[in-house]
Amino acid sequence: MFKTVIVRRPSKSLVNGITSAPELGKPDYNLALKQHDEYIKALSKCDVEVVILDALEEFPDSCFVEDTAVLTSKCAIVSNPGTDSRRGESMLMAPTIEKFYKKEQIEYIKSPATIEGGDVMMVGNHFYIGESARSNREGCAEFIKALLKHDHTCSVVTMKEMLHLKTGMAYLENNNILLFGEFINKSEFKDMNKIIIAEDESYSANCIWVNDRILIPLGYPKTEEAIKSLGYETIIIDTSEYRKLDGGLSCLSLRF
Repeated sequence: MFKTVIVRRPSKSLVNGITSAPELGKPDYNLALKQHDEYIKALSKCDVEVVILDALEEFPDSCFVEDTAVLTSKCAIVSNPGTDSRRGESMLMAPTIEKFYKKEQIEYIKSPATIEGGDVMMVGNHFYIGESARSNREGCAEFIKALLKHDHTCSVVTMKEMLHLKTGMAYLENNNILLFGEFINKSEFKDMNKIIIAEDESYSANCIWVNDRILIPLGYPKTEEAIKSLGYETIIIDTSEYRKLDGGLSCLSLRF
């Protein structure tokens, strides 16, 4: 169960964030702010304390706090993002992390190693790590070393298509996993109860479990129905403006 969630308010510079889908247009800042408000309200319904950090105008993508760190029950690993424009975000997150973890519990990933939290999926005490364009081989190796030091287990998942590991999957606890695209037939997940995401609803593979409630992006009825059929309570959130920057529900928070 999660006790705390950290979010960061979107900056006005959000409109200049990184995107692989410019055809979706630039995000509307005022609408993004309203959607962030609704995201915070949804999290507040999930029996967690929501820590809200101020916007960072110098970092357009800084609302996507998931990429700055991975927070576990035993340690905090401060990441090193794979794009130059985001490199400073993790160290600015460190002071907040230090309020929740002892010094000896905090690890740091340093260049040339890069890793982003969007490439890390927690399943109990085990962590799946996606080797991607954002999380390089050195980053995976350093991350594994940090996890093992704190008695976690881990494995690397090879990737060719997705931006991040959690672009195409979400673990919903109780051995249930949402999957899309290149991850559907991965042997690492063969023993889990797979919920295959329809191709026309691929964006909805990025849902999040928060204390037995599932947050789902607005506009994906097939995914919503599949999740409800498993008995979960669902909360629907509009993330249209964050999708324009390759962002999803998990990207917007650190949950621990």
